[in-house]
Amino acid sequence: MISRRSFLAAACTLAAPLIDRRRCGILASPVTGYSSATVDLVRDSLVIDLLGLLTLDYPRLVEWQTEPGAFTPADLARLKASGITVFHPAVGFTDGDVRRSSLADIERWNAFLSAHAGDFLRIDTPADFDRARAENKIGILLGFQNSEHFRTEQDVDRFYAMGQRVSQLTYYDNRLGGGSTDPHDRGLTAFGARVAARMNAAGMAIDVSHSGDRTTLDIIEASSTPVLATHTGCRALVPSSRRCKTDEAIGKLAAKGGVLGVTMVRPFVRASGPAGIEQVLDHVDHVVKHAGVEHVALGSDVDLDGRDRGRARRYDLDGVQYSRKVFDFTEGLLRRRYAARDVAAILGGNARRALGEIARPAPPVRPS
Repeated sequence: MISRRSFLAAACTLAAPLIDRRRCGILASPVTGYSSATVDLVRDSLVIDLLGLLTLDYPRLVEWQTEPGAFTPADLARLKASGITVFHPAVGFTDGDVRRSSLADIERWNAFLSAHAGDFLRIDTPADFDRARAENKIGILLGFQNSEHFRTEQDVDRFYAMGQRVSQLTYYDNRLGGGSTDPHDRGLTAFGARVAARMNAAGMAIDVSHSGDRTTLDIIEASSTPVLATHTGCRALVPSSRRCKTDEAIGKLAAKGGVLGVTMVRPFVRASGPAGIEQVLDHVDHVVKHAGVEHVALGSDVDLDGRDRGRARRYDLDGVQYSRKVFDFTEGLLRRRYAARDVAAILGGNARRALGEIARPAPPVRPS
């Protein structure tokens, strides 16, 4: 079973390769209702959704992954029109044989990427971010929202070889540490520390989005590379949410070079009352105030249709069309007078920088 929330300033626009927009399919169709500054920024920036789902319709996703013809040109066009360059569609298997489920999932993703190699690119190295833009492909950053599939430290190497580049250590409390739903939160365990060290050595990013407060701080302290919180919010703005990060955690995450991806899921944006793009931007402002603009990103934790799917509003934001969420987010940042280069950093440059620092250095080339 997959739980409800289951299923990488140097790299901003100025550092991106030149793109021939005449052949670029991304944003090829007109984008109306937004300023030209917004449309230009989205078009010209590397846009990384640190927790971005291609679809929350998991049976449909499995069909895409197992039947190549099920993924249509219209599906591709919709993803490209979103303005997102790289999706991190991490899932969190929490029931049954987590290892088997995780292996099956990454195998399906690799089959999908192989079948659609002309349109998608697995992000294995920092250079692949630029390659995705240069080749007009959608990047897929493979990860999981649970690390129970790591039965031993050596499993990190196995999954890395299969393409995994991000792993959230805890979804709920597990062998590695405490989750945000664990009222006791024992912190990072000895096994968790060994896995984290192996992830550092391999070049795999550690994610603490669902980790408990003590475990989050323990992981940040233990890690020798930047740590990510791919999809969360600020506890100061939503005091009732243990899923959101404290100012202490945000400050220590930033001091280590990490990045926090701001979510667009309603309960983690505002505890009650109206919650729209302005409240999402309040979280961006809070991270910037406490840690600096270099340490905030987008981690929407939603697909292009929203989570409520026409039902009573529970998870979705007011007034946000999720297929255009990046444009709403960008226009809001500009409205709050963020400089264009800072907006580009928030959209993707910060995440690319952190993931580049996490990535394992290439071995030196020995002379023949």
